[in-house]
Amino acid sequence: MLLELINQLPDWANINEFMLRGGPVLWALVAVVAGFWLLSLERLLFIVWDFPRLQNVWKSRWEAREEQHSWLALWQRNAWLSEAENALKRNFNLLKLLVALCPMLGLLGTVTGMIVVFDTMASQGNADPRLMAAGIARATLPTMAGMVAALTSMFIYSRLSRLSQRKQLHLEKLLRSRR
Repeated sequence: MLLELINQLPDWANINEFMLRGGPVLWALVAVVAGFWLLSLERLLFIVWDFPRLQNVWKSRWEAREEQHSWLALWQRNAWLSEAENALKRNFNLLKLLVALCPMLGLLGTVTGMIVVFDTMASQGNADPRLMAAGIARATLPTMAGMVAALTSMFIYSRLSRLSQRKQLHLEKLLRSRR
């Protein structure tokens, strides 16, 4: 049933043709990109919905303290800030890894495509452009897809990183001594 729905999509034939022309490396790239977008969405939802709730808890605890200048109070404040930073930056290293994998998978596609080209040349004994075209496409499509995926992923990662830094700085301002 799901395949029937997918086949009814207007551009599925074009996507399927692109994936077949690019070779099996493109499927791995799609998996990496899907993982990146799922983790990015999770981070965005945490920053927008869950973190403000935690921020309010930390702020109310800080304001409820009678004294805010002792070493114990400052230690507690720093512990909350560290906890907030860890919560905000959770999975960021995995996101960086997935961004770095995109161009590497593109290069792997280049290598596998060139192997197809050389294999075709060796088996046919000539340099017929039609025979080599499939291998060249298999070499260039994953490279292009990997670079496009890496560029967009880097942009999203930098935006998420900047947003988490702003949230961290805002929490630091909220937890300053007011008495």
